[in-house]
Amino acid sequence: MLIFQSFLLLLVCAVALAGLARYLNMPYPSLLALGGTALAFLPHAPTFNLDPSLTLALFVAPALLDAAFDTSLRDLKRYWIPVMSLVFIAVGLTIIAVAWLLRYMVPEIPWAAAVAVGAIVAPPDAVAASAVMRRLSVPHRIRVIIEGESLLNDATALLVYRLAVSVTLGATFTGGGVALLSLAMLASVAVGYILAQIVIRILERVTDAPSAIVLQFVTTFGVWIFAEEVHLSPIVTLVVYAITAARLSPQRTPAATRIPAYAVWETVVFVLNVFAFVLIGLQLRPILESLDAEQRIRYFQIAAAVFGIVILVRITWVFIYNRMAVLKHRIRGTGWWPGNYVPTLAGSTVVGWAGMRGIVTLATAYALPPGFPYRDLALLCAVFVVVGTLVVQGLTLRPLILALKLRDDGTVDREVRVAQDVLALVALEILETDDSETARVLRDEFVTTEVFEIDAPHATGREARNNLRWRIVEAQRSALVKLRDTAEIGDDAFHRLEERLDVLEINVR
Repeated sequence: MLIFQSFLLLLVCAVALAGLARYLNMPYPSLLALGGTALAFLPHAPTFNLDPSLTLALFVAPALLDAAFDTSLRDLKRYWIPVMSLVFIAVGLTIIAVAWLLRYMVPEIPWAAAVAVGAIVAPPDAVAASAVMRRLSVPHRIRVIIEGESLLNDATALLVYRLAVSVTLGATFTGGGVALLSLAMLASVAVGYILAQIVIRILERVTDAPSAIVLQFVTTFGVWIFAEEVHLSPIVTLVVYAITAARLSPQRTPAATRIPAYAVWETVVFVLNVFAFVLIGLQLRPILESLDAEQRIRYFQIAAAVFGIVILVRITWVFIYNRMAVLKHRIRGTGWWPGNYVPTLAGSTVVGWAGMRGIVTLATAYALPPGFPYRDLALLCAVFVVVGTLVVQGLTLRPLILALKLRDDGTVDREVRVAQDVLALVALEILETDDSETARVLRDEFVTTEVFEIDAPHATGREARNNLRWRIVEAQRSALVKLRDTAEIGDDAFHRLEERLDVLEINVR
């Protein structure tokens, strides 16, 4: 009962911190990180243990699906070179640098264990990046690069993490094992795609919103667990599953389910962030208490050094990429790389500084098995990097963007206007073929820029107008999906207009 009461109190505190963050224009994960760390120093705080094997599925799966669902394939294809350079090169260099540093400062730690710690702290977090970027006015391409990298680098880092942990605990890998691993990654892509096709067709038959939302969570965890049981990559499987589901669901999921589902998912991801920081804070206290003063100072020095090198490696690589792209553009022109977008120093500065870590780093650190060498040090390094990046980088990112005078380039707004024009024409085409008085009344409503701002129908003829409105909404939704599928608009503009159509659909129904 004490644990339950304590957790309720922590949720209230977390809501207060989130409100304070909104008031101060700060990312809420930064304040959660400070609050969770403070628990390590509170006397008589309750102890709570979670099975490490459950941690990744519980914390990572919902957060990853929520981030992947909003990913724009068109924008990832457009900026795939800078995104992939961060996903593979920046993450790889960070893992190598952290492993080397740990071996230098702690010669007794096995190489595989040092690599595992590097993989834990290497990937920036999708939730943390989104929480920061969505509250700031930055060019659309910068947000796409940061959020796309934060989503895809989890697969790179967690693959290295799993291999390193297995080697640390005694497993060996041969050439055949590497080949099987490559096949497993390809199979993960195929399985994620197939499962999304099956699950979406099942969920569209569930018309009760609470039941549908419960099944969404069940299938999310089910995809992760299934991938683990058949020795596939749960990260890759779930990312492909989420992206595929996002392409299929707009015309298969009713608005009455989608609107509450989005709210529930946002709430769950928030609660998981709270729980992750609380859990790590409660684990730090016994770790610190078990160390004598000299060990504690040494561990803090190592963790601070890891934090510093994580930031340094990312910034260094981003500016190396910037200079390479600019030099290539000056000598050979744009070409397929860097394309129409040549990175600026201001944009690269923001990308290099926006490397906040979050729930994935905390979850993977806690998921280390009890017998892992220097597990306490690994957990301390993870917390130091997460709290450090969220506080130092998260709280200074907005002032940095303002100082660099970066502004939203209006990409999404332009695409919204283009889509609105198309949807208005769709509505008018339907109305022009209908000679009824109802169509005449509605025709005046749709000959406006804000095609979705429709007054509530009058009592007389309400059913007829709603039936006609319903035909228009269905036609507009199909047109909107086509605009996204043909890459005329991105997912940001798509979801903004989808939300308006959902509201109109609810009113019509």
